[in-house]
Amino acid sequence: MKFDDFLATVDDWGKFQKIKYGLICLTYMLPPIMVYTYTFTAAVPNFRCQDSDMLFDDGYFAEANTNYNSKYLPTQEQCTRADKLLSLKECQRCYIQTKPKFNQTANRPDSKIEKCNKHVFEKIHYDKTLVEEWDIVCDRIIYRSAAQIVFFVGYMVGSVVFGILADKYGRRPIMSVSFILLTASGLLCAYGPHAALGFWPSYIIFVLSRFLIACATRGISVSGFVLGSEIVGPSKRLLTGIVIEYFFVFGQYFLVAFAFFIRTWRALTGAITLFTVPFMFFYFILPESPRWLVSRGRFDDAEKVLRKIASDNKRDFDPNKYQQLKEEQQKHMKSTQHQQGIMSLFRSKIMCIISFNLFLQWLVQNLVFYGVSQNTGSWDLNPYLSFALSATVELVAYIVVHLILDRVGRKLPYCLFSMLFGIIALLTIPVQKYMPKQIILMTIINLLLKFLASGSYAIIYIYANELFPTNVRNTGMGICSMVARIGAIIGTFCNDYLTRIWIYLPIVLYGIVSLISAILALMFPETLNKSLPQTVEDVERMGIIGMKKKQFTSTLPESEALTGNNEDIILKENIQANDISDSKI
Repeated sequence: MKFDDFLATVDDWGKFQKIKYGLICLTYMLPPIMVYTYTFTAAVPNFRCQDSDMLFDDGYFAEANTNYNSKYLPTQEQCTRADKLLSLKECQRCYIQTKPKFNQTANRPDSKIEKCNKHVFEKIHYDKTLVEEWDIVCDRIIYRSAAQIVFFVGYMVGSVVFGILADKYGRRPIMSVSFILLTASGLLCAYGPHAALGFWPSYIIFVLSRFLIACATRGISVSGFVLGSEIVGPSKRLLTGIVIEYFFVFGQYFLVAFAFFIRTWRALTGAITLFTVPFMFFYFILPESPRWLVSRGRFDDAEKVLRKIASDNKRDFDPNKYQQLKEEQQKHMKSTQHQQGIMSLFRSKIMCIISFNLFLQWLVQNLVFYGVSQNTGSWDLNPYLSFALSATVELVAYIVVHLILDRVGRKLPYCLFSMLFGIIALLTIPVQKYMPKQIILMTIINLLLKFLASGSYAIIYIYANELFPTNVRNTGMGICSMVARIGAIIGTFCNDYLTRIWIYLPIVLYGIVSLISAILALMFPETLNKSLPQTVEDVERMGIIGMKKKQFTSTLPESEALTGNNEDIILKENIQANDISDSKI
């Protein structure tokens, strides 16, 4: 007897699962909060050079501060000589004219420009951000980028380390350890950096704590996602994968509400950290995965959980059927099955092409998604309104994707979303050239880009899971996840540096790579209503564009294949393999 067969006898979607899954969904609000907090705590307000001639030059606008000498702004010619790549706006807020000196050769006053030593920041939307406190703008913007890059490196490390630990020690203890680490590192991030320590000690403490936050966040999201899928039956696994993504958006709503009322970076970080404290007690509420316990041979512990499920769901626990499950699992644990390694992804031509193509798709989608999501502060709107609109559009995208995915397939929507993103992104060039003051039009373009990026981002998770064969699916998805973080790192770099040349240059870049990925994705086979590939040979039978697809054949012995029940077993094993092994953040 298979585990899913037994789980059905105690109800695979009853009161027990609904309550526990609801609690797991709440934990999925934490990843977006931890990722996007940086959007507000390290926001870059409008700024300009502080006038060194004025003793009290602390007002941002010249109109509001009569002491500000706008005559010290560098000219276009001076900016071009200083740095050809910088836009005029960026140059004028990073450089300042020196006091004119009489040039006897030219017989006229002459002035040069020099880098600002200190800046004055706008106070309309933020009271104090990290950028203002540490003055990390202009040439020092690298410190802002490096902190977020280290955060995404922590994402990669956390995915590997906590994924291995969760498989070895269980989902519940690793999830609990992650909650404790998240709270501790959050408090360190908020109150560890201090002016008395100086910049470098404070910066190192901040970056280290952000790294630990990223590791803990991955431990929570990976363990929680897997636990949620393992306590339900195959028929509800797609539903659980859908609903949990909605809470990812709800976490963004929660964050923007906090950020709107708490406008200093230290207080905001501390308040959000306090929000994580109740989750540390989830160890006493959430169960261990009975599926994992059975797979590890811990049958007594698994029986306790399954009896609890039967009791809460008002079903009878059948000891005889559970004994059959134990015997089946014990037999399975004694048998030695051939496991193909990572190299099987690259040995055959078709599998190699599909693998590298999927790696590229994940890199591009993370580059595009996080690049657009972390860039809402550059929209010509109130940053809090921009962020809320972005989250709403993301929610709508998830709803639309899940409504159409099982009707028209994976390939067409994915290619369409990616291609439309590229086309609309490139439209920013003529719009900015001929209609640069059209704020409403640019807002519509930004919202469409976020909608399309969210849609293609959601589809690639499902699509890749259905293209990798079962015996190397976790390996393939793990490599995709690692490559994806590189895309997020590149997106962070682009948003900080390319915007100094032209504020919409990153969007154009994202559009170009999105078009390339859409064209390359055309070679993928459609997976809708197809059996999951169990081996690399099955993937080769699916083929790629221009190659004939073949039907799957049973890998069972002929005597077993003739029995009707084996078709059900194959189907259930295929469905069980359709767990998405990685989560969004």
